[in-house]
Amino acid sequence: MSATAVARPEVRTASDTARRRGLRRLGLIPTVVLLLGAAYCLLPVAWVLVASTKSSSELFSTFTFLPGSGLADNVKELSAYRDGVYWQWMLNSLFYAGLGALLSTAVSALSGYALAKYRFRGRETIFNVLLTGVLMPPVILAIPQYLLMAKADLADSYLSVLLPSILSPYGIYLARIYAAAAVPDDVVEAARMDGAREWGIFSRIGLPMMLPGLVTVFLFQFVAIWNNFLLPFIMLGDDEKFPVTLGLYTLLQQGASAPALYTLVITGAMLAIVPLIALFLVIQRFWSLDLLSGAVKS
Repeated sequence: MSATAVARPEVRTASDTARRRGLRRLGLIPTVVLLLGAAYCLLPVAWVLVASTKSSSELFSTFTFLPGSGLADNVKELSAYRDGVYWQWMLNSLFYAGLGALLSTAVSALSGYALAKYRFRGRETIFNVLLTGVLMPPVILAIPQYLLMAKADLADSYLSVLLPSILSPYGIYLARIYAAAAVPDDVVEAARMDGAREWGIFSRIGLPMMLPGLVTVFLFQFVAIWNNFLLPFIMLGDDEKFPVTLGLYTLLQQGASAPALYTLVITGAMLAIVPLIALFLVIQRFWSLDLLSGAVKS
């Protein structure tokens, strides 16, 4: 064996070591930026969680991030306010967000699958129009939607908030991208050759393959409807139909003349976060199981 064929151990010079250390330090910069961004986003949430545990006297005195002792009393006062209207607002939000996100996910699944797996005239035009809807701010559509609902005599009703939430251009966009990637054309063609009908192919083959993406669509739409303020503010006049966002806003407006209501607003904001956190934890578990099953299948 020649001397040139013998593997030589790698010799690290001082310059190589310094360069590696420099690269490691540069690699820490994105992590630090992400941590700062997370702290910036989570600091208001932490403040709400701590402030909701304080009584009115503790809240308006020197504030610290140490928890107070008034959480139970604050929840009782909030529940007793106007015979528990806050919990009516929470139920309304669950109705708007839950049913709206479910219907929106169903529409997105059908539309996305059709745009991904069928060839028809005007398909790309429809998709480009949907992309325009993704880029369009919702505030631009709020007034036209109100005029349409008023023309149909649906203003100040539950449907006036629910119906505009069903069609989500962003949800359809995500469903189309996911259907194109997750549902192979060969599988669809094989099912057609076996005599399966189009609805059966979608419901038995396409829908299970698209399920992880549709869960993401449901989460995005649920959060968007839950946090929506402008549309209910324009559509609704009866405060018993308000979602929790609009209800807390009216409570905050009344707090200008009754500062004691500020404590109820903060407590209500804290309770309004709980369903979103619970939903995210449940869906995060679903994502983990799906990734694990995909790894086992591969």
